[in-house]
Amino acid sequence: MKLNIITPLLVFAFLLGLASCKKELTTAPTDAVPESLIYTSADNIETVLNGTWSYMNDTYFSYANPGYTTILRTSDAMGDDVAIITNKYGYRDAYPFTGANNQTRLNAIWTILYKVIDNCNNIITKIDAASGSAEKKAQIKGQALALRANSYLNLATYYQFSYLKDPQAKAVPIYTTPTAADTEGKPKSTLQDIYTLITSDLTQAETLLGAYTRPDATKYKINIDVVHGLQARTYLNIGKWALAAEKAGLARKNYAYMSTSDYYSGFNDLTNSEWIWGHGQKPDQNTASYTFNFLDVSSSSSYYYSFMADPNFKTLFDENDIRTKLFSWDGLPGREGYLRYAKFKFRADQTGDIVLMRSSEMTLIQAEGYARNADLISAVQYLNELRKARNSNLYSLIGKSQQDVIDAILIERRKELWGEGFALSDILRTQSAVQRLPYNDANGQPVKVTVITPDGTSKLVNAKQHTTLKFPDGTAFIPNSPYYLFNVPQSELNTNLNINK
Repeated sequence: MKLNIITPLLVFAFLLGLASCKKELTTAPTDAVPESLIYTSADNIETVLNGTWSYMNDTYFSYANPGYTTILRTSDAMGDDVAIITNKYGYRDAYPFTGANNQTRLNAIWTILYKVIDNCNNIITKIDAASGSAEKKAQIKGQALALRANSYLNLATYYQFSYLKDPQAKAVPIYTTPTAADTEGKPKSTLQDIYTLITSDLTQAETLLGAYTRPDATKYKINIDVVHGLQARTYLNIGKWALAAEKAGLARKNYAYMSTSDYYSGFNDLTNSEWIWGHGQKPDQNTASYTFNFLDVSSSSSYYYSFMADPNFKTLFDENDIRTKLFSWDGLPGREGYLRYAKFKFRADQTGDIVLMRSSEMTLIQAEGYARNADLISAVQYLNELRKARNSNLYSLIGKSQQDVIDAILIERRKELWGEGFALSDILRTQSAVQRLPYNDANGQPVKVTVITPDGTSKLVNAKQHTTLKFPDGTAFIPNSPYYLFNVPQSELNTNLNINK
């Protein structure tokens, strides 16, 4: 049966047109190069790899689906702490869990992940026979293996429940060799098989990239630190707590916590000391920047500003925490009473780099790994290391149980990683339920808050809060609900008749 979604991206001109790092790519016309010659040299193959990265991040399926950030924003919108303005374009269907009907988004996510996988399969299977130095070929192959692992990690995370619930549950098909338009579609593989592939890919990448040093300005390139970070995420998902903590520590060792002023600067700069991995943007290559139109709720140039914060989220922070200064009640017409969380801001040129991995996430993986392994002293040590960096009250272990410590770490993840794409993935991997509560006073009425209107006067209004507190069928939020899972797009179901065998 023909594959409609999984098709190779081998047209150089197309890849180069999407490339986000022009300085590293040749821009000479290449559309006439026969496919048989593309994979003959390491330099050519690196161009394919760079183009694949650009395709992954800079492909519009619609304005609400700008590349890989589509996955991150969908995860945020389906979680606890983002209160979507539902009359705004973008993620108003993901927020109330009706996104299963949005075939454009479902197709975008599936296509991005599988086309990246297919390009990586081409690179992985053909790089060894190409001309070029052994060092260069190791770098390219290691990066392709890690990028393939990242795609499968996303697929395993969002298309099936937690590995710890049932490793034998079937999730998505596995492809490890290049496909063509007439390739027969495969059935879904088990989570165990998918995670076996992910860990194998990352183990190989770890070896191949051990001697690779990326230029300082190219944090989009996968190096050993990114590989260790992906390993930490993977081991956290499958319950290998000691390995998760170990790899997280390795991933973050070269990335110091950002300063307070950097925390307030808008989470838009690839050179930030905490950023281990990210996607750079500039005015002439800025597709992924469009995601800031949803995240940025404080800049006048932000068009949709729909990712407001749940007022209950603010109550999780200590008053002296540096992050509390990012909150403010919106007083603009049509937005009065919404809670802004000004973590993300456009740069002056209407671009913003995309953060994909930070050292603070790795610290929290260390803390959680130790906590779940019953080493509570070490867990609290790492939790408090991050809290100290944010000027938050330190956590006391006195009288606390293992579950208390785990719960505190998961709350800290919500506080620190808000808007970075971890909301739904954490709910799925921990087999927990979405938590959305009313923000009412003792009489059951909406809490009144003071806002400042454009003319400078103060005004008392109702605090805007979550508008979706149950699933679409009226039932309460529960763990392991099918509403949390991403659906396979209808286009894939139509063309791959083996998928559910």
